[in-house]
Amino acid sequence: MISEQQIVIRLLAAAILGGLVGIEREMHQQPAGLRTHMILAIGSALAMCLSIDLAMQFQPLVPNGDPARLAAQVISGIGFLGAGAIFRYGATIKGLTTATSLWTVAIVGLVVGAGHFFSAGIATALLLGALSVLDQLEKRFLANSVTRTINIRIQDRQGLVEELRQVFNDLGFEAKSLGFSKDTQSNELHIRAIAKVPRQQNADQVIARLSNLQGIRQFEFQ
Repeated sequence: MISEQQIVIRLLAAAILGGLVGIEREMHQQPAGLRTHMILAIGSALAMCLSIDLAMQFQPLVPNGDPARLAAQVISGIGFLGAGAIFRYGATIKGLTTATSLWTVAIVGLVVGAGHFFSAGIATALLLGALSVLDQLEKRFLANSVTRTINIRIQDRQGLVEELRQVFNDLGFEAKSLGFSKDTQSNELHIRAIAKVPRQQNADQVIARLSNLQGIRQFEFQ
């Protein structure tokens, strides 16, 4: 049987490893952050400890018992939790990385519960590398888009917002945030947008497209 001290050590190790991944997700403002990953790792480790302990305790009565059966259900159950982290906005899908990190943290918890601390530590380090280091490399070298700030001052009129949305779609912009303010005296609308812009898109192309808008007063593309 596994001693109480061994179980406590494994639960603490699982909490630390799961917490490290959770902190990384929290820093990226993901819905599943520190607490979710930590609790998941602790629960997985506890399930593995219980599975091993039950197999050892009842081995004389059930010699062909499978110690991995209870722990295997953790992997199946994580599918439902991971699905809750995935969101779809039109053609854009968000949360896949968080869902996979939840699944991997659950496996790390099982590994810790089985007593393989070194392997679990290496797996956590690799997971953090994939989430943090590779994320930066992808954004710098592999991304097809860059984030730009767009400021527009234009005469307000009916149908303007829909017309601007169509222009953004034509240019391949993906708006991340959009802010409006209106000058009631001049009836001008000030628009500030932060959007993902195709890397090959330059300011001249954007200016040429926006210059066709009726009533445009000023435009900045940063």
